[in-house]
Amino acid sequence: AFGVALGVVATFFLTRLMSSLLFSVDARDITTYGVVAFFLAAVSLLASYLPTRRAASVHPLDALHWE
Repeated sequence: AFGVALGVVATFFLTRLMSSLLFSVDARDITTYGVVAFFLAAVSLLASYLPTRRAASVHPLDALHWE
């Protein structure tokens, strides 16, 4: 969450550089920032949840046996 918030703040300061790269989107469009921040947070949570869930289903003694 801290990284997403820091990225959103940094993009507000870098709008001059980004404005030449954006087509049909305002460089300070709050809706776009919100959707992108939500999407990045959802992907990062999913990317960390799936391996954690898989690792939690392994019995600890079986994991130690394979070590």
